[in-house]
Amino acid sequence: MRILVTGGCGFIGSAVVRHIIGGTGHSVVNVDSLTYAATLESTAEISSDPRYVHVRADITDGAAMRAVFAAHQPDAVMHLAAESHVDRSIDGPGVFVQTNVVGTYTLLDTAREYWSGLDAAGRAAFRFHHVSTDEVFGTLQPGDAPFTESTPYDPRSPYSASKAASDHLVRAWQHTYGLPTFVTNTTNNYGFWHFPEKLIPLVTINAIGGRALPVYGDGANMRDWLFVDDHAEALVLAVERGQPGETYAIGARQPRSNLDVVRAICTVLDDLRPDPAGPHARLIRFVTDRPGHDFRYEIDPSRAEAALGWRARHDFETGIRRTVQWYLDHQDWWTALQARHDSNRRLGVTPAGAAA
Repeated sequence: MRILVTGGCGFIGSAVVRHIIGGTGHSVVNVDSLTYAATLESTAEISSDPRYVHVRADITDGAAMRAVFAAHQPDAVMHLAAESHVDRSIDGPGVFVQTNVVGTYTLLDTAREYWSGLDAAGRAAFRFHHVSTDEVFGTLQPGDAPFTESTPYDPRSPYSASKAASDHLVRAWQHTYGLPTFVTNTTNNYGFWHFPEKLIPLVTINAIGGRALPVYGDGANMRDWLFVDDHAEALVLAVERGQPGETYAIGARQPRSNLDVVRAICTVLDDLRPDPAGPHARLIRFVTDRPGHDFRYEIDPSRAEAALGWRARHDFETGIRRTVQWYLDHQDWWTALQARHDSNRRLGVTPAGAAA
C-alpha cells in the first residue's frame, strides 16, 4: 500500500512514518510543510529508504495537493497535519482554523477528485484516515465515564473547536460524496521527538537544566497518557482495517493527574541523573491556570482494541522512563530547537481581548 501521510515530520506523524517503513511493507509519501514543530531529524533514520519520500508542501495549497496525488497515486491517506497546542490556539486561533479546518477541507476535496478517477477496485480499497483528538468531546468530571466513540462533541478551546470542525467535514465527505473516510480520536501522546512546548518534554528539559517546573493551577487536571509508538502502531492498523464511516477511540488506560506526571518525571531523573542540589521535585512551581482549562480527558478504547486487534504495549512507568532517557540522550537536538524557537516562553496566559 502506498500511504500519503500528512504531517509526517511532526511528533505523532514521524512515529507513524517510522513504524510504516520499519515495521510494514507499505511505502510512504510524507507531505509536511516543516512548520516550527516539525523536524527532519525525526525521520532521518528512514529517509534513505526507497519506500519513503518527503514532499515539502502545505495542505492548504490545493494546486500542490493535486500535484502530490497525481504524482504519487496513493492507496490511502493518513491525515495527521495539524496545529495542536492549546495555549498557542488561545493566543492565535486564526492559524488553527486555517490549517485544521481549511487544510482538511482542501485535502478532502483533492482526495475526492482523485478517488473519483480511480477504477472500481481502487475506489473500494481507498481509505481517508483522519487523526483527531479526545479534546473534541469536551471535559470530564470526577466519576464521569470515559469518552467513547458515541460521546457528543463539546469542544472548549480554539484548538479543539478547529479539530471538531475538521472531524465533521471528514464525516460529511463520506456521507455526501461516498469518499471512504473514517476518524480516530486519541488522548495525550508522549515519547520521542516531542516539541518542547508540551508538558512532558518541557518539564523533562527544565528539570535536566535545574529550572522551575511549571504546573497549571493545582495540578489536579487529569489526562490519559499514550506512548506515541503504541499510537503509531494503532493508526497503521486502522488504515489497514478501518471501515468507512467508522470512528475508533484509541487510548492506553493510563490516566494520571498533571502533578503526578511531573512527579514521575522527577523520580525518574532522580534515578538516572541525580541533582546534587536535591530531588528534582523541589523545582515544582504552581502557576496561573490556562483559561478554560478542561479538567479531565480519558478514553475507553475497548471498541478500537477489538476492531483493530491492538492494545497499548507500554504502561506509563515504562513509557515515561524511556522518554526521559531519550531526552537525556538527545540534548543536542532539543537545545538547538529551543534556541531557534524560544519554546520556554509561556503561551496562552490571557484570552485575546481580556485585560492582562
